[in-house]
Amino acid sequence: MIAVRNAREDDVPALVEIGVRAWEQAVVGVADLQVRRDYARNAFQQFLARHWLRVSVAEVEGWPAGWASREALDDEISDLWIDPPQQKKGLGAALLAAMEAEIVAAGFEAARLQTHARNTVAVGFFQKHGYSVNWLSIDYSERLDRDVESVGLRRQLVADAPAGYGPGGF
Repeated sequence: MIAVRNAREDDVPALVEIGVRAWEQAVVGVADLQVRRDYARNAFQQFLARHWLRVSVAEVEGWPAGWASREALDDEISDLWIDPPQQKKGLGAALLAAMEAEIVAAGFEAARLQTHARNTVAVGFFQKHGYSVNWLSIDYSERLDRDVESVGLRRQLVADAPAGYGPGGF
């Protein structure tokens, strides 16, 4: 059974490792894993050590198997990482639903996120859950020392109010 809960500070080491394993899978063909693995681990460690209070964890049988975050507490889902052996088991959907509920509770009407465009598994996952591509860009990444294609996705979470006068419009 999947349970989604708030992260605890003592979760950080396990979440770092989940993030690194999921990142490795997501950047195949985009980054040199040998060169960038330590950088990725350090980035996850720094982010999670500072922002664990903004992280939701998906557990399976009491063990962390994925995590998600809204780093700026706005309408953007900044992170969603599922341990590769636990993928395709509903954890991503559970975390995505939790993030979307937080976004609506914070007063936003839509959710947005971004990933690299070659991450077809992630793009497909988000499209399956109602997201559509909102923008595509190519920018130089100093960290990767190459141009990287990024894609932004968006999903309307709250229905627009009907136009017109009175209940239900005209």
